[in-house]
Order: sequence, then structure tokens, then C-alpha cells
Amino acid sequence: MTGGVTIGRAGRARRVGPRWTLVVLAASGLLAGACGTGSGSAQGGASAATPAPPVSSPASPTTAPSVSPAASPSAAAGSLVAGRYQPLWPFADEGQVREWQESYRSGGHQPWHLDAAQTALSFTRGFLGFKGVDQVIEREVTGAHARVSVGIRAEGGGRPGIAAVIHLVRFGAGAQAPWEVVGTDDTTFSLTTPRYGALVSSPVKVGGRITGVDERVRVRVRGTGSAGPLGERCCVSAGGDDAPWSTTVTFRAAPGRTLTLVASTGGHVAEVERFAVTGVRVAP
Repeated sequence: MTGGVTIGRAGRARRVGPRWTLVVLAASGLLAGACGTGSGSAQGGASAATPAPPVSSPASPTTAPSVSPAASPSAAAGSLVAGRYQPLWPFADEGQVREWQESYRSGGHQPWHLDAAQTALSFTRGFLGFKGVDQVIEREVTGAHARVSVGIRAEGGGRPGIAAVIHLVRFGAGAQAPWEVVGTDDTTFSLTTPRYGALVSSPVKVGGRITGVDERVRVRVRGTGSAGPLGERCCVSAGGDDAPWSTTVTFRAAPGRTLTLVASTGGHVAEVERFAVTGVRVAP
């Protein structure tokens, strides 16, 4: 489930799942990744994104089904993507989209906003800070929707493992409507609580389901325009076959603000091997 947004890619997104991990564990004896503790409280206004890093060549695209989420009842129409999706990154609302479109038409600024793969990789490495997830493995574009699979380099030159499938939607009007990240397609690692688009307050209960061995789940709260996490919890021990996991996270953010809740796990072959995100709004 896409943090409550979409369902799909159950076959492909298992590449960094438990079976692949167990093979590596048998060979290397590494059983768990270290994970520190901490919390953040940086805040700031929304702003456009920084330039995206280079993108590696993707494989041939395929099609994934989707289920549209319900919009938050408190969200104004201009703050939602296509009238229903939470704007997670890089734009906070249509006003920022129009500002970028004007700068692009006048000076060609930040053309990567028109590339779904570049936007997905910049979201992963820049906004979320997952530097090791640096590969675009697959991408598909169907109308105003795109799914981009991002992952980590495989040892020995094999096929990279998929860490997440990022769902993007065109934001705004016109032929130059940029791509906006609205969630992830979750399979062996999901983030389902709170529901997508929910109104939340601090502390917030966060949870989902996971398939894996010796997993340690880190949860961060992020917001567009803030340099660091607005809250963090590390780490929750988890594992099993489609087993539940949950924790609570304390954060600081202004009422009405859209937040990205991101859960990640790894440590077997890379610091981050799988992640999932969902979008919520801070209650008044």
C-alpha cells in the first residue's frame, strides 16, 4: 500500500526483501544494522527543491494498479495534488508550482522538475537523506502518474535491489506541470498508520507490516522546506512474515502543515535497504 495510496509491484519490490537478505546473511554472518537514537525539531517555510543528482538508466517500465486515497477534509484544493494527493515534495502548493513555471519559462531554471526519475531520486537522496539509494531501476509513466523504482547497488555487479517504488503525480496545470512525490507503493514493508491524509498531532502513532529478519525500523517526520527531521524515533525491532510493527514519534510542526512520515530499515547489506512514506497534515 502506498502509505495508504497505492498497491502494486508485489513481485519486484521484494528484491531487497527477506529472502534476498537471508542469502547475504548466510554468506557474511551480518545479522543486524546499527541504528542510533535521536530527535529533531528544525522548522521552516516551504520552498522549492535543490538540484537533483544524476540518474542511472532505468529498466523497461511495467504497469502497476493503484487505489486513490481520500483527501484530508481540512486541506484546501490548492494544497492537494490532482485534488486528492498530499504534496510531499518538492512543492508545498500550487503557488510554488506557478512560481517555478514562471522561472522555467523565463530562464529554464531547474528543468529536472519535468523528469519523474530525477525528481524521485532527488527526493530519496536529498530530501530523505538516503545517499546510498542512488539507482533508478525502473520507471513507468501513465498520463499524469509515474512510478519510479529506486534502489541500492548490488554486490558483484548484479541487478540492484529495489528499496521503494515512488509514486509521483503532475502538480498544477499546463504542459509544463512538474512532478510531485505523493507516496510509495508498499509491499514487504509498509507504513499504514496513520492513514494517508490523516490529521495528526504530537506524539503520533506510526506503524505498518514487515517481512524480514532482524529488522530495525527508524521513523522520521519531515516537511518540505525544513533542512532536517521535525521528529525521529530509532529504532524499533521487527521481523517475521508480514508481521506488525509500531512506535510513537514526537515532532514539532505548525498546524495545517503537510508532513512526510518515512519509515526505513536496513543494516544487512546497506544502511537503508527498504523504506516507505505516507503523507499527513498537522491538526489545528
